[in-house]
Amino acid sequence: MYSLKFHYCQNKFPPSLFVFLLVLQEKNPGGYLSAAEIPLSRLYICMAGVFFTAALVWVYTLMKHRYSVFKIHWLMAALAFTKSASLVFHSINYHFINTEGHPIEGWAVMYYITHLLKGALLFITLALIGTGWAFVKYILSDKEKKIFMIVIPLQVLANVAYIIIESTEEGSSEYNLWKEILFLVDLICCGAILFPVVWSIRHLQEASSTDGKAAMNLEKLKLFRHYYVMIVCYIYFTRIIAILLKITMPFQWQWCYEFLVEVSTLIFFVLTGYKFRPASNNPYLQLPQDEEDVEMDEVVTESGALEGISKVKKTCNGRERQKESTL
Repeated sequence: MYSLKFHYCQNKFPPSLFVFLLVLQEKNPGGYLSAAEIPLSRLYICMAGVFFTAALVWVYTLMKHRYSVFKIHWLMAALAFTKSASLVFHSINYHFINTEGHPIEGWAVMYYITHLLKGALLFITLALIGTGWAFVKYILSDKEKKIFMIVIPLQVLANVAYIIIESTEEGSSEYNLWKEILFLVDLICCGAILFPVVWSIRHLQEASSTDGKAAMNLEKLKLFRHYYVMIVCYIYFTRIIAILLKITMPFQWQWCYEFLVEVSTLIFFVLTGYKFRPASNNPYLQLPQDEEDVEMDEVVTESGALEGISKVKKTCNGRERQKESTL
């Protein structure tokens, strides 16, 4: 609390000029951060540990079912590790802001790089899963390629807007402009990744009634519908519900917004990994059986020339294993 008093000396000519220099340092008892941001450093480092643990569990699952693993499974693992690293650097950045009053440039740059990679990997992975790439097909259609050509540049723009927002004062005119750009671009990206899922659902609906494999296609159709609902719920909660909660919460509890976003992201990652896990009994990974894959009865004579001949059957992942030996 400062009290300044000014006294004008009328008996002097010319009037005296007084210059005051006031240095005001605002600081909470716990550091330079506001009451709503003080818990963020501990929150981010704890969530980084949780994401890192989930990534290790996912890698263990991939190693356990290595014969059913596709490239996109490792892309999902890279996303989880990148998310964990981004949270670690975010926590370090907030720690130095709280203790020093300003971010350390090196740690801030590392956070921006990992945040950029995490955002790009997230939307690319979700779009690839939605198109069924590597699981069902190994090529992308022209309209699916256009989705990637739209989403990736928009993600770069969104991350640039986020970096500018993080390094700009809230009172500046640029802050509100880039904040609106970030919100709009993020919603466009979220809407764009829904199109491949909708196209896959429509394709499976048509295939289930024409190709004679209705049971298997209906299982995949059910899985895609669940995935579509998961994406919609994730987008709706993190982009709308969480923001409404942030507005209605008291100031000192606004850090709960970040907590809800990170927990919902973790739940979404876990559910996506569970739905598309590399297991032979997963309906998403079951390849359609052609006539050559169906086991046929064989007539084996008792001729000595056939001794030691074994019968081989293909498994659902396309690899061969020895089933049984004949005479």
